[in-house]
Amino acid sequence: MYSDKVLDHFKNPRNIGEMKDADVVGEFGNPVCGDLMYIYIKVKEKEGKKIINDISFQTFGCAAAIATSSMITELAKGKTLEEANKITRDDVADSLGGLPPIKLHCSNLAADALHDAIQKYFSKQNKS
Repeated sequence: MYSDKVLDHFKNPRNIGEMKDADVVGEFGNPVCGDLMYIYIKVKEKEGKKIINDISFQTFGCAAAIATSSMITELAKGKTLEEANKITRDDVADSLGGLPPIKLHCSNLAADALHDAIQKYFSKQNKS
């Protein structure tokens, strides 16, 4: 059974949709269940720190996949890249009031897609 928070984020997802002017797009999927997540981030420098100024997602998957994607955007928005990179899979699941054991992999996908976006951002900056 899903928690009220999971159902709320599924029915009323936050920060949903493609971001046309994103600095980078993180991607992560699970070929076994077919879920696929894209996390778009826009970074801004503030007081010498790189902040996730804007974030959105597109998710193709189940209710838990959509809810975890929505939650990770809420957890990461306004954080420095370093702080956001420390958001764990457990943080996502815990923030939603837990997930059924069979759906815990969905929180993995959301965290992994965010971490992929952050790593791509750092790689892009190192190439410049």
